[in-house]
Amino acid sequence: MPDLLVRDVDEATVARLKERAHLNGRSLGAELRMILEQAATQVAMTTARALAEQMARRLAGRTHTDSAELLREDRDR
Repeated sequence: MPDLLVRDVDEATVARLKERAHLNGRSLGAELRMILEQAATQVAMTTARALAEQMARRLAGRTHTDSAELLREDRDR
């Protein structure tokens, strides 16, 4: 796995991160990995939501067939 190095982090911020890690029963490194993973996931979800909203706008006003009807028809053949 790649390593990351973050320079010039305020001492108060480091202290808060250490406290957060302690409260969550993790090492500082594990806590930082968790924070980074959550942030990366949130970015992915934001992108997914934006794409879903874009699709919804493009499909707005169109009539859509009920997928349950299509599945039932397929099954009954």
